[in-house]
Amino acid sequence: MRGDGDGWVVSDTGAHYWGRHGAAGLLLRAPRPDGTPAVLLQHRAPWSHQGGTWGLPGGARDSHETPEQAAVREAHEEAGLLAEHVLVRATVVTAEIVGTRGAQWSYTTVVADAPALLTTVPNRESSELRWVAEDEVIGLPLHPGFAASWERLRITALLNPDEHDQCRLAVPHTVEIQSGVFAWCAPAGAGIN
Repeated sequence: MRGDGDGWVVSDTGAHYWGRHGAAGLLLRAPRPDGTPAVLLQHRAPWSHQGGTWGLPGGARDSHETPEQAAVREAHEEAGLLAEHVLVRATVVTAEIVGTRGAQWSYTTVVADAPALLTTVPNRESSELRWVAEDEVIGLPLHPGFAASWERLRITALLNPDEHDQCRLAVPHTVEIQSGVFAWCAPAGAGIN
């Protein structure tokens, strides 16, 4: 079953989508020294689909995997991240194709946090891995699918512990303040007001 997700799904229009059972990517946030969030991005290798663009570590789901399992596995394969350093917060289906001839495909973005800006190890699918400040993401040449969903996924607010019940944790983290809308909670003294 391992690897049974590799392959293309072809839509009614002839467009190709990677992942026979869909695909998933990891939107991983971690606190920068000033307490604001950074996102781990992958500069895709030139030979890969949409090579030269920036996106999330991710890829095809295998038939037995949840989107969360697939995204965390892919982040390990593509960035060397260990599952125990990734805390999943939410999942958002950011693309979905349902064709009249039976083709079905979806991309799920798995929103997660890391305790710090983790060291990464790129595999051959990456030209580079980089922690990028949220407000700088839009300035990069983004993978078209990621670009289409970024405004929906980005942090909409920076909150302190007095502003939201879920912000009472002592570590910076992502909270879903309503379905698909995310905020960044920083503990008191983290430099966010």
